[in-house]
Amino acid sequence: MIERAALERELWRAVEAVHAAVYFTPDAKAAYGAIGLRGYWMGYFASRSAALGTPGPRVVTALFYGFAPRMVERALPDAWRFADRQQVLDVRLELARSTLAPHAGIRLDDAADLLGSALDTLDVAGRPLAAAHLDVPAPAEPLARIWHAATVLREHRGDGHIAELVSAQVDPVECHRLHGGSLVAQQREFRGWTEEEWAAAGERLRDRGLVDEAGEQTQRGRELRTEIERGTDRSAAVALRALDDAGLQVLCDALGPVAGSLAAAGAVPYPNAMGVARP
Repeated sequence: MIERAALERELWRAVEAVHAAVYFTPDAKAAYGAIGLRGYWMGYFASRSAALGTPGPRVVTALFYGFAPRMVERALPDAWRFADRQQVLDVRLELARSTLAPHAGIRLDDAADLLGSALDTLDVAGRPLAAAHLDVPAPAEPLARIWHAATVLREHRGDGHIAELVSAQVDPVECHRLHGGSLVAQQREFRGWTEEEWAAAGERLRDRGLVDEAGEQTQRGRELRTEIERGTDRSAAVALRALDDAGLQVLCDALGPVAGSLAAAGAVPYPNAMGVARP
């Protein structure tokens, strides 16, 4: 019998892949462009934040963490002048369906029901992004329900991860430098930081003894990173309390192959800017 912690780790990796497929599909830019959004990043920021309403850049920068404020400001609030919030949500869901369909099995009803039961009892106190996405009505079709639930659970875990970073006093640019080698080479550019801001973050981490002169994690840095990840795991585990071990195994058996197919096809690349492990 696989221990519960291992099942949870396996499921979280699958959930991340299922959720994130919508960001990596080559159809995203054109789909959002068709409703007036300009460029990939405007589509990204608008689509991920539309569950909140029509938020401005300060709120989105705070909740997404990791992004340079100027990068968000180039997309918001302008996006809401070009496209209606519901249009954005509808396009995002259709992108999820079309992207996941080639990788999904035909018997997903049980997995959709199990994920739905987890959402029924989900405590979103202190989890603003999870709460916002939980308020978006769940679709009826099983594959779309799975993506919706994966999105809520992924943002629930992400909200908790940000809380861990804030508690550890690791700021939105330092978190990338502390992540180590599991991120893409273009991480700085993908998150909008200047070379000067990137270098200054490295200096701050060196002053704390968390990275060395080469920018590599020190033992102390590895320990802090491990502490942050363990705290994130503990915090995220509450989202799965409604599921027993058998339910977790059913979800891993159903979503694991979907995530594996996405990874094998490059539909979700690894490594990536999210820094999550390959399923």
